[in-house]
Amino acid sequence: MPGMTAAGDPLARLRDAAARRAEAGLRRTLRPRSAAPGAAIDLASNDYLGLAGDPRLVAGAVAAAREWGTGSTGSRLVTGTTELHAELDRRLAAFTGSPAGLVFSSGFLANLGAVTALAGPGTLVISDQVNHASIVDACRLSRSRVVIVPHRDTVAVERALAGRDEDHAVVVTDAVFSVDGDLAPLAGLHRAVRAHGALLIVDEAHALGVVGERGRGAAHAAGLAGEPDVILTVTLSKSLASQGGAVLGAPEVIETLVDTGRSFIFDTGLNPPAAGAALAALDVLEADPALPGRARERARRMAALAAGSGLETADPAAAVVPVVLGEPDAAVRAAAICAGHGVRVGCFRPPSVPKGRACLRLTARATVAEADLAALHRALTEVARSTGRSLHT
Repeated sequence: MPGMTAAGDPLARLRDAAARRAEAGLRRTLRPRSAAPGAAIDLASNDYLGLAGDPRLVAGAVAAAREWGTGSTGSRLVTGTTELHAELDRRLAAFTGSPAGLVFSSGFLANLGAVTALAGPGTLVISDQVNHASIVDACRLSRSRVVIVPHRDTVAVERALAGRDEDHAVVVTDAVFSVDGDLAPLAGLHRAVRAHGALLIVDEAHALGVVGERGRGAAHAAGLAGEPDVILTVTLSKSLASQGGAVLGAPEVIETLVDTGRSFIFDTGLNPPAAGAALAALDVLEADPALPGRARERARRMAALAAGSGLETADPAAAVVPVVLGEPDAAVRAAAICAGHGVRVGCFRPPSVPKGRACLRLTARATVAEADLAALHRALTEVARSTGRSLHT
């Protein structure tokens, strides 16, 4: 830059770091999508039930905006709790079988609030090694000693609980893991926390609306709904096609969050149109209980297409289907091939996934059509041939 030496250029290190990321295939770009008909087939979003454009949700958001305006006007403890928020607190709790609920402005903040408020000095936090970044950041902010355990390893959790010096402990896990799409061993984790007087926090972000009867979530499906030592966090931005998050659990948990949860106390409340859309989504789920099963069925078919093409994948527990390509450049090429076939997919590279596990992430929707699956099949067949990753060779 003119008039600035290299030593005095505060942005030089950012440009250098960006160049290194580009060389490693780790640069990311924003790709605005079009609302025009005929746009790419969406197999990348988290709109698992296909409700993001549903007229019933649009009507719910519009009605809320007309009655309450576009903003919540303040934090929930000041002016940001409307009657809609209170209803959504109750409805989410009832839907998941939890005693009480508390809505946040995002799922990320719900995880931050739950972990930091329930942990702290004198509490051990045990976290699965592939938990979502919001959980990772919550652990870092918790001021607790944190033990990272191998993925889905209940024996390691039991060992950490038994060997702790702290008086209290919290185990935190995704219900459905966001990239691999596998399910946490919730029953085993609950036996461990119950035996050692600990709490279990389950992030249902990728399970709510997809897993279990009527999409009530993985904890409900595991028979843990309403257990006093189980706390759920959810997002409203995936299956419920809105925005926001919530913590669901015992009244004592909710009271603690209202009194001490920094990401609740100091954040503006969820905007009313988002609350109205989420309430409408719950109405849709209750009226059409077959929706979650349709999303899971589409996911199984997508995984079968990947496996049939000779690509490494896994049996989906919910709507997330990984296709492992290995190195970042292979995943980027595969995503470009899919785009060439009119199919938009997720492309995950380190640090979102471990080194050597760069992948496509396909996400199913209950509304995926047969023509969409045919296009995906063509794309995956070319991916297998072009990247040399086919397991058939």
